[in-house]
Amino acid sequence: INNNTFREQIWSFLKPTDNKLAMKLFGNKKLVRKERARKQQSQHRDWIIHPRSTLRLYWDLLMFSLLIVNIILLPLAISFFTENILLGARWVFMNCFCDVIFLTDVLLNFRTGTLSHSYSNTVILSPEKIAQHYVRTWFLLDLISSLPFDVIIVFFTPNNASSPHIAYAGGRALRIFRLVKLVSLLRLLRLSRVGRYFIQLRVVGLSFIQMAGRFMHVLSLVFIILLLGHWNGCLQWFVPMLQHYPGDSWTALENLKQDSDWTEQYTWAVFKALSHMLSIGFGRYPPQSTTDVWLTIISMLTGATCYALFVGQSTTIIQSFGISKRLYQEKFQQVDEYMSYRKLPRPLRRSITKYYEHRYRGKMFDEASILAEVNECLHEEIVNFNCRSLISSVSFFEKADQNFVSDLLAKLQGEVYLPGNLIVREGTLGNKMFFLQEGTVSILTKTGKCVAKLSDGSYFGEVCLLANTKRVASVKADTYCNVFTLAVEHFVSVLDNYPHMRQFMEAVAKQRVDDCGLN
Repeated sequence: INNNTFREQIWSFLKPTDNKLAMKLFGNKKLVRKERARKQQSQHRDWIIHPRSTLRLYWDLLMFSLLIVNIILLPLAISFFTENILLGARWVFMNCFCDVIFLTDVLLNFRTGTLSHSYSNTVILSPEKIAQHYVRTWFLLDLISSLPFDVIIVFFTPNNASSPHIAYAGGRALRIFRLVKLVSLLRLLRLSRVGRYFIQLRVVGLSFIQMAGRFMHVLSLVFIILLLGHWNGCLQWFVPMLQHYPGDSWTALENLKQDSDWTEQYTWAVFKALSHMLSIGFGRYPPQSTTDVWLTIISMLTGATCYALFVGQSTTIIQSFGISKRLYQEKFQQVDEYMSYRKLPRPLRRSITKYYEHRYRGKMFDEASILAEVNECLHEEIVNFNCRSLISSVSFFEKADQNFVSDLLAKLQGEVYLPGNLIVREGTLGNKMFFLQEGTVSILTKTGKCVAKLSDGSYFGEVCLLANTKRVASVKADTYCNVFTLAVEHFVSVLDNYPHMRQFMEAVAKQRVDDCGLN
């Protein structure tokens, strides 16, 4: 029983789990469990790896890491490393380790399910169809980039050599060495896998990458540019090396010897490559040979392309920062043009400007659209949070039924009034009541006498709505006032559902009218 349990745990790594890759493909945990059951019932369930399994996820992470190392070190080794470095224990071990991993990846690809072209969320688990698909697509390229052709050439070079060291030490050592480097270029075909694994792993969306998405985007762009500069520097040295370092090459002009330290060679090569790419010159000397001219052209074209991409991406990223600020600026520009078109007087223009500044505070959101898109539960939580200061400051909210408060808050609309604005005019028909979230207002009679002042947490305008009469007093803003308004139809519908609250508000309204002497 223990053996069977252990075996099932091992094979569970081959089945899909509720990781982000699987959730992206299937949409929810129920469909993931259904796919897991299908994998369990498959005839070849013990030998086929599901592409959204835990094993494949970690394997892809390992492959992506090794690919990044390879695309950096392989051009460096092919261009600059000497026989002593290439035959050193460390480099040989790394090469062998990478070759084994990449060959293993080829074998695993024959046992990894593939996505159906007909149905995007259907995984093919048949070994025959998997093999046919892989052979038709990436197999040949993956195999060529994984086989150690350079090692094969070294060991099978005819010169009665019994070891790689003797083969390199023979009379044809230099030509063999260059041939080995040329054949090593086949390993650069591994670059084709980078895109495939990156697309897979991008879906995983690690939390720190999600939180710093724009920063990671800029960082990846800089990395690509530096990587192209690295490759270009390696190419600058590799071509003269193949030509046996001719006298008119840039290496001869820089007086760089073939046996000089590889770090010195690499430094000058990258300096020359970046000088071309950044269009700041040709290095210390202009190109003297046709080969150097073509290398310079390649560098300049690469640099110009990188520059265009960098400017374009940077512009997009900058525009993505502070979208709400940009929307506010665009809106205010429209308002400014409207005021100019209508030739509004300067005092009125200043009032409108102050209104927009205080109302939006430099940022603009389509809050109504956002609240309409979320579900009812989230909508209620957002509204309660936005009105938390109002709830805590309005006295009767504390004793009122919570359902009444929630229904009332859901129907409130925010408004802003400037100092001196007449919020309510006596004698007019009332179509809304007001909850003062922030600010101070004065209650005025017909003669302009101030009979009361209201501040944060107060409410007014309910008298005419309850009695169905005209406004009995005027209300003027003394400071900038942030208020929430409740339309008469919403006021009536809410109080109809809570008649005890209607009785309470009617009693409070009568008392306030008597206190202010507005009868």
